[in-house]
Amino acid sequence: MNSELPWWKNGVIYQIYPKSFQDTTGSGTGDINGITQRLDYLKTLGVDAIWLTPLYLSPQIDNGYDVADYCEIDPAYGTLEDFERLTAEAHQRGIRIVMDMVFNHTSTHHEWFRQSQDAGSPFRPFYIWRDGATEGGPPNNWRSKFGGGAWQWHETSGQYYLHLFATEQADLNWEYPPVREALKKVCQFWADKGVDGLRLDVINLVSKQQDFPTDDAGDGRRFYTDGPRIHEFLQEFSRDVFKPLGLMTVGEMSSTKLEHCRRYAANDGSELSMTFNFHHLKVDYPNGEKWADAPPDFVQLKQIFREWQQGMHGHAWNALFWCNHDQPRIVSRFGDEGALRTTSAKMLAMVLHGLQGTPYIYQGEEIGMTNPGFEHLEQYRDVESLNMFAELKTDGRSNEELLRILAKKSRDNSRTPMQWNAGEQAGFTSGTPWISVSHNAQDINTEQALADKDSVFYLYQQLIRLRKTLPVLTDGDYQDLLPEHPQLWCYTRQASGKTLRVVANLSGQEQTLTLAELDGNTLLSNYASPAISGTLRPYECLWQLAG
Repeated sequence: MNSELPWWKNGVIYQIYPKSFQDTTGSGTGDINGITQRLDYLKTLGVDAIWLTPLYLSPQIDNGYDVADYCEIDPAYGTLEDFERLTAEAHQRGIRIVMDMVFNHTSTHHEWFRQSQDAGSPFRPFYIWRDGATEGGPPNNWRSKFGGGAWQWHETSGQYYLHLFATEQADLNWEYPPVREALKKVCQFWADKGVDGLRLDVINLVSKQQDFPTDDAGDGRRFYTDGPRIHEFLQEFSRDVFKPLGLMTVGEMSSTKLEHCRRYAANDGSELSMTFNFHHLKVDYPNGEKWADAPPDFVQLKQIFREWQQGMHGHAWNALFWCNHDQPRIVSRFGDEGALRTTSAKMLAMVLHGLQGTPYIYQGEEIGMTNPGFEHLEQYRDVESLNMFAELKTDGRSNEELLRILAKKSRDNSRTPMQWNAGEQAGFTSGTPWISVSHNAQDINTEQALADKDSVFYLYQQLIRLRKTLPVLTDGDYQDLLPEHPQLWCYTRQASGKTLRVVANLSGQEQTLTLAELDGNTLLSNYASPAISGTLRPYECLWQLAG
């Protein structure tokens, strides 16, 4: 293990969605003490850090991404003292804490926005207020990412405010220096509480083109994605806050480009430590349309990973992930929910963890949790899903079709409660959960996984250990061996005379493997029986090491 590397370069980070992780009060909502209670489980898994989605005071229109106070814990989750205890207990176990910072927008319940509603207030410039178009209506035709227009009329002050997300999430005006200074103080506050890193929500959207032009060819995103001053703003935050406080930073980059991420996550550390991008999770969007159904295009998937692995190598650092709180479960999406669930879950873990970057594991991924298979609209809670259902219904699409698409694409697929055991409510709560527990919790849960030495859990445990002991995982380059094969993903990582070859069957059918034999050892396999020469069994994956 190279001790000179920053911890996150050979570490693995575990994402927790607190609302659905562990409830200790019977309220039906997960809480901070529930996370503390499960730290030993996370220690057993071996992760280096936990990233917590927002715990701040919030009306919960968008599950906490509508922040009403950045320095207060929402009572639904506990208290600041609970958080301090969690941090201390995590640090005792060698687990770091990464907090989610939602700096593109606040809740309209935030005190800054309340004061901003007065046109004469010093807080007016904290948000993006504009007059309507001369011919009437909003300032431009930009669309909200949650459906509908991105401007909301405010009767009292006679102007519109911008909200790229829900109406209740008003965009902050980063052009106004006091906004940036206020957000730096938030970072300082949490660093003082012992936080080790920050995940920056949709951070590449904060710099908007200031003439706010109408978009004749889209929804407006080209005028604020990777915007005109974004690198300047991030360099300022790195210089003033991130570096002095020793914070690891990961930026969530919406609809971004490789050339920007090479700057955001550059090896000189002038902006951020690493970046998330989502291009690989749009390969099942037919013609770029999320709310439509299509099988994944694995040739495109490999092409995207090839571009990012090779484009970032030697220049910048990737964050690697299949799942998060905004994505369906990867086993349901790219694998098999039935008899080959365990095999496909292991394969998906192995192909991702063989890449260069920092892997993120989303709660339940390590036991192969699936989409819950909701059948009724009443089971959904996600604002995006409910808005889209209503919007697409007006296009004449049937309830049956829309429910089938929601069951595959909704963000709620990853937000059902963590499955701890086969008992009542899967051990998540003694009360009624805020969202239904998945139908298969009796068969898929951590108690069962820990008791089975061949479970997905122990494969993840191995992958986490290998990242610390195999330098080729941290340093190696990337070569795609079969870029055009529609079912096989085979690549090598090479560094310092070592070659790691990963061969994977992405399908549920046996495939012929035409690659030459590698003069080395099989390091990992997701099948108990030996590999068959020239063949890959359904969802089979091998790690082979030579040199």
